[in-house]
Amino acid sequence: MDSAACMGQAIQSKFIVQWEDGRFTVESGKDAESFKKEFIEPKLNDIRQVEFDRRIQVESTKVSTSATVSDSWGLSMIKANSAYTQGIYGEGVKVAVVDAYVDVSHPQLANRIAINTGEIPNNGIDDDGNGVVDDYYGASFVSVPSSTTIPSPHGSHVAGIIAADSNYGPVKGVAPRAKIIPAQFIANDGGGSLGDAILALQYAAKRGAKIINASWGGAPCVASLRNAFKVLESQGILVIVASGNDARDIDVYPEFPASFNLSNQITVAASDFTDFMTSWSNSGFKFVHVAAPGEQILSTVPGASSMYMDGTSMAAPFVSGTAALLWSAKPTATAQQIKAAIEQSVDVTSGHEFKVKTRGRINIQKALQVLGQLVP
Repeated sequence: MDSAACMGQAIQSKFIVQWEDGRFTVESGKDAESFKKEFIEPKLNDIRQVEFDRRIQVESTKVSTSATVSDSWGLSMIKANSAYTQGIYGEGVKVAVVDAYVDVSHPQLANRIAINTGEIPNNGIDDDGNGVVDDYYGASFVSVPSSTTIPSPHGSHVAGIIAADSNYGPVKGVAPRAKIIPAQFIANDGGGSLGDAILALQYAAKRGAKIINASWGGAPCVASLRNAFKVLESQGILVIVASGNDARDIDVYPEFPASFNLSNQITVAASDFTDFMTSWSNSGFKFVHVAAPGEQILSTVPGASSMYMDGTSMAAPFVSGTAALLWSAKPTATAQQIKAAIEQSVDVTSGHEFKVKTRGRINIQKALQVLGQLVP
């Protein structure tokens, strides 16, 4: 176990509580001793586990100045068109972007946001009683103050790769009729907390997400995050995780949540336009499952704009979009069947196999064929 991965600065006055019914809450207290006496002891029979909340700093992605290839090279590489020619666009599938801010007013994203119809926007009331006020377009769980007011491009970029509507701009989403649930826990400066991440994951599940995109790492190896992923596993939700950008073997030097290796999880490395692994992508024959395009990726950013970015954060949403296409083709499939179809259909090219469990990069055309065999 890499001790660095277990770090993450404890927030001494905030505690992640997992209750016996599986729910998570984040509670405040003066310090651990008084929290134990005043909060835990009176409710001991209802509490499964308590841990300090911890700060996490999300990995930075790189902005590419320009592309030397076609703007849609990634879609071509993974044969996305094979789905569209069959009328498969991701319809009816909700994908949660548990990440930084998603610009719901972006012309290429506005029609792709999963509206919470039980909520009346901006009235200051929790109309649907889900514990979140005004979550008409999604919700924010950010509790860590940010050093900047400029919105991070990260969440919007991820959302656009999954589902951008190409009728309103240059970006083509992998699953252009899937719906996005924005669940923000990362502040504008890339900081966040573990407790906020867990609340965002829990919210995504409540809103009916079939797929959760987690393009972040750097979380400490604490039981509560793993337990939150296990709850999602029991709910049949597929979680797509970025492997990280440190050029490390995460089998040897674990990164979380990438190294959890649960049955409902696909961890993704980044490939480039020559179909090789990028030099900076994390890898691992055990904990990283597939590769997907992650370099010079054009997608949406706040302010009705678009930009090129590099990172496994970009590769993960290619897989989330792929999963949305597969699920819209076979709505009765389980998370494990979608995962199996994606893993069993990768392209493995002799001479440049990827350092991932399957040795290959995703292929939508073949994945649809495999899914058809798994789910007749």
